[in-house]
Amino acid sequence: MGRVRHLRWWIVALICAGTVANYLARNSLGVLAPELKLRLAMTTQQYSYVVGAFQFAYTVMQPVAGFIVDRFGLRAGFALFGVAWSLANMLHALAFGWISLALFRGLLGLAESAAVPSGIKAIAEWFPARERSVAVGWFNAGTSLGALIAPPLVVAVSLWANWRVAFAVTGAVGLVWAAAWWVFYRPPSQHPAITEDERALIAADRPAKPSRPARVGEIVRTSRFWIIAIPRFLAEPAWQTFSFWIPLYLATERGMDLKQIALFAWLPFLAADLGGVLGGYLSPFLMRRAGLRLVPSRVAGVVVAAVLMIAPGCIGLAVSPYLAIALFCVGGFAHQMLSVLINTLSADVFTPEEVGTANGFIGQAGWLGGLLFSLLIGQLADTIGYAPLFAALSVFDLIGAAVLLLGMKQLRLPETVR
Repeated sequence: MGRVRHLRWWIVALICAGTVANYLARNSLGVLAPELKLRLAMTTQQYSYVVGAFQFAYTVMQPVAGFIVDRFGLRAGFALFGVAWSLANMLHALAFGWISLALFRGLLGLAESAAVPSGIKAIAEWFPARERSVAVGWFNAGTSLGALIAPPLVVAVSLWANWRVAFAVTGAVGLVWAAAWWVFYRPPSQHPAITEDERALIAADRPAKPSRPARVGEIVRTSRFWIIAIPRFLAEPAWQTFSFWIPLYLATERGMDLKQIALFAWLPFLAADLGGVLGGYLSPFLMRRAGLRLVPSRVAGVVVAAVLMIAPGCIGLAVSPYLAIALFCVGGFAHQMLSVLINTLSADVFTPEEVGTANGFIGQAGWLGGLLFSLLIGQLADTIGYAPLFAALSVFDLIGAAVLLLGMKQLRLPETVR
């Protein structure tokens, strides 16, 4: 194999493609929610249980998935999880009621839980600290890009064939990616296409003595874990709401049909892509222009994003569905900026040998928040409406930013990172 300059950025592109496949499968349910409620005779509360089945399985499995990729390696682990989530999504086509749909959704949650811990671990292995937020920004763009592609693609396949075929098609995409990951991925020390200069650049940023494999108890007892996990717990409900509830909100409260949803529901995820990428560049910009050190530059970006999250909290005041979509767009932009920087912090303060496990537990905290909030929406949306629930999302992120500010001094970096 020939040598490839700047191979680490091609690795990011490969990870990004995986998250696109992951989120395309994940967001198919939200796009088809109005159709599935009709075809499977589901209530809003039952739909929340279907969403909750995915979130519960994902929440429980995420630290396990992170532990697996830490112990057994990214190449095999991520590829196997990719095959598993693809098959689980294709099984959705066999659903005959909300209970069977919830079962298949739970299987999908178990398999998809590996995506973020694996991506963060790969970036921790391949990138020096000063470049990580940019790399995470591009990797994280895959989450919103997959969600962006889902509405037009899923609706087009559903109208061409039916909703069952739409699940089969979106699942098959992941099989193609899993094969590509197995063929092309290797760690920097083993990759035959890496240049010696790039290998030296990466190695120079590693701790002088590699740490031993992570011990779960040690990770969750550290203050750095909780200072990152609490803001993640408070931030994740927004993204879960955008991913699983926007189409249903547009249908029930704004009177849109499936075609109109396909035309507009992807826009918040386009904005989210921009927020994720620009959020990655914000940290090095603040280090260069404002003289901030690494961790304060991440936290400052989170604070900016939390202030922007006030916009989706005002959706209840929007006089038209188009203004509501615009506010969702600001929310998508802000949330992904915030998400990139919180995820990057976990790669900053935990070593490559423990970051998969640590990020898995941090992700579990986030998904627990998302699960609880989705169940709350299912209980309250038909009675009090969506407006107070969207307002709560803004408050959550502001509290999370305050936690990071107060605990910033506890976020210490490995010795070789400056």
